Order: sequence, then C-alpha cells, then structure tokens
Amino acid sequence: MQFLKGSKLYSIFTGTCPVCHEGDMYLDNNPYNISKIMKMHENCSHCGKKFKIEPSFFFGAMYVSYGVGCAIAVAAFVISYYFLGLNINHTFLVIILSLALLYPFIVRISRNIWINLFVSYDKSKAKS
Repeated sequence: MQFLKGSKLYSIFTGTCPVCHEGDMYLDNNPYNISKIMKMHENCSHCGKKFKIEPSFFFGAMYVSYGVGCAIAVAAFVISYYFLGLNINHTFLVIILSLALLYPFIVRISRNIWINLFVSYDKSKAKS
C-alpha cells in the first residue's frame, strides 16, 4: 500500500489520518472487534488533526455506507447467481451473509471515505 501514500485511497484503505497518512484514526485497527468498531482517537497522534470536525460529523457516513452496502450486495448477487449458478433463494442468502459478515468493514470504510471527502493530504505534515 506504500505506493498509494499521498492519495486518498491510502487513507481510506489503511484507516490512517487523511492529512498526514501516519497516525491511526481508530483505537483498535481490527474492525471485527465489535465493541470498539466506532471508537476513534480525538486527534491524530502525528499531526494533531481533529477527526470529529463537528458534532455528529460521521452521521454522513451512513449515506456512504448505503452505497458501499449496495455495491457489495450487487457483487454478491452477480457472483453467486451468474458465476456460481445458484438459484435465487440461495443467492439471496449469499447476499445477506455477505452483508452481515462484512458489516464491520463497511462501517469503517464508510467513515474513512466520508472524512476523506472533506480533508486532504498535506505533504508538509507527513513524516519525511
């Protein structure tokens, strides 16, 4: 992932600060630790960027989450129905299981996408 450093994709996929790409945004990097899935650092440990830009800032990530969930559901449908040849009932179960298993990932990636829509990388704040 180092080759993406300096792009929004790096911060989105790694969960690092969108400004410096050094500090972690989350207290626990494992999204499957359900008790800490939403727990974030207040500020970046490297550049000091405040992650909650305003109260309820990450409510907007719900809209992103819907889009990401729909994309995953469509991908699960295409793979299971067209490539694996499952019937429609089994395909429906595959979609539900996919969304349930990927829920923690969807939550985190949606928050990462949301903050990266509003905050840009600053090379001067990155580690030299």
